[in-house]
Parts: sequence; structure tokens; C-alpha cells
Amino acid sequence: MMRKLFAICTVVLVIVALWYVAAVKMNAKWAYDQAARAKIELSFSELVKDTWAQERPVLPAPHQVAAELWDTTIGKKITSKRSLVFHGWITLEATLLGFVVGTLLGIVLSVGIIYIRAMDMSVMPWAIASQTVPILAIAPMIIVVLNSVGIQGLIPKAIISAYLSFFPVLVGMVKGLRAPDHMQMDLLKTYNASRSDAFYKLRLPSSVPYLFTSMKVGIAASLVGTIVGELPTGAIRGLGARLLTGSYYGQTIQMWAALFAAALLAAGLVALVGLAEKSVLKRMGMVR
Repeated sequence: MMRKLFAICTVVLVIVALWYVAAVKMNAKWAYDQAARAKIELSFSELVKDTWAQERPVLPAPHQVAAELWDTTIGKKITSKRSLVFHGWITLEATLLGFVVGTLLGIVLSVGIIYIRAMDMSVMPWAIASQTVPILAIAPMIIVVLNSVGIQGLIPKAIISAYLSFFPVLVGMVKGLRAPDHMQMDLLKTYNASRSDAFYKLRLPSSVPYLFTSMKVGIAASLVGTIVGELPTGAIRGLGARLLTGSYYGQTIQMWAALFAAALLAAGLVALVGLAEKSVLKRMGMVR
């Protein structure tokens, strides 16, 4: 355990160190330009100090992002429009709705693919093809079409979220439902088991580990879909909106803070799915 913790801390420290070095290099041009206008020369220590404290840096230093995260999560009321907790909740609502819809759709389609030959030949190729189209191209189309019929807000973002999350679940469930080998299926036939018995007593239990693995991927993809869905709408709420306003006004520190908030939210959601997986598999006797 200590070895693993040491390895993780070492990697984090190396990344932070490289980040600080990159901040000096990428922000140096602005510091030199300002020094040239003031007709002064910067020493190395002064350069480092300036590049780590610029108001609108090209690359914010880690402590600047950490301070912004603290200020916009702990330092602001959760009802404030500047609070990342407020914006994160807006994004989370659409993410969870899209994830539930996408997961259910993936499960239903996977069952159809397993038992209906026509669906196996037709749905799976279309599902694969759908993922080759960039989400940045599809999202504005969905937003515009739904907006034209008066549907705005949560639903369009949830649809985009579901679009990204259903595919991992579909692939994982198809793999899981096909996991039982021929000997197991033949054994059920010798017991005169029906197709529903084979599904509920063999195929479905075998697919549970695959389902949870795909759900971990799906919920992270669902969050990405929600954030992308917030970008083309000119939204004023949500983590995507924070990224958008930050890019409009050159607030790079705000943008990086929103990115880290999204990453932390995704990590939390994946961890929750992992806890559910451990609980369910333990009840099924698949893990200790």
C-alpha cells in the first residue's frame, strides 16, 4: 500500500514540477514584453516570479489554479453564479439523465442484438458508425433542431450525453451476454431450460462485470457529452459555460479551474460506479 502511494505521489510531483517549468516558458514572452516597455531587465528569479503570478497567463501555474478552485468552491456560496459547485450541479443533472437513458438504451439494444439476428446485422454496424461522427458536429445540430420545436435546457444536453454513453454500454453488454461458452449453454439445454431461463440464470449474471466496466467508461463519456452540449448554446450555467466565458474574456485561470472541476466530478462519478460494482459483485459472490 505504501509503495503504491509513494509511486502515485512521485508521479504527481513530477507532473507539477514540469507544469511549473512549462508555465515559466510559456508565460515568459509576456513578461519580457512588459519589461521591454518599462525599459528594465528581468533577472531569472524576477522572471519566474512574474510568470507564476500573471493575471491572464497563457498557462496558469498550479497554485493559481488551486487558489481559483478553492475560491470558487469553498469561498463562494453554492447559489452564486461564480460558484463551481453551482455550475457543476447544472452539468451533473444533465449528465446523470443522459447516462441513465444511454445505459438503458445500450442494455435494450444489446439484448436485441443477442437474440435477433437482423438486429445483430443491422444495429451494431450503425452503432459503430454513429461514433465516427465528431460530437462537435452533432451537438449544434441537435441543439438547433430541438430548439426549433421549443425544447431547451436539460433535455438537449441529456440527449447528447446519452449519445456518447450508450455505445460503451452496448459493446460491453453484447460481450458480456455472449460470455457463456457452449458447454454452459449445452448444460442448460440438457436441463430443458427455456430461453428466458438461460438469459436470467446464465447470460445476465455473466454480463454484470462487463456492464459495470462499460458503465465506468459511459459515465465519463456522458459528462463530456454534457459539457460539449453546453458549448454551442451560449449557455450561462454549467461547467461548459464557465469554459466558454473564460475563453471569451481570456480568463485562462477560470478555464483551467473549470477543467479540473470537471475532471474531479468525472473521477467521483466513476468511483461511485466502482463502489456499486463492488457491492453488487459481492452480493453475487463474484468477489470477496
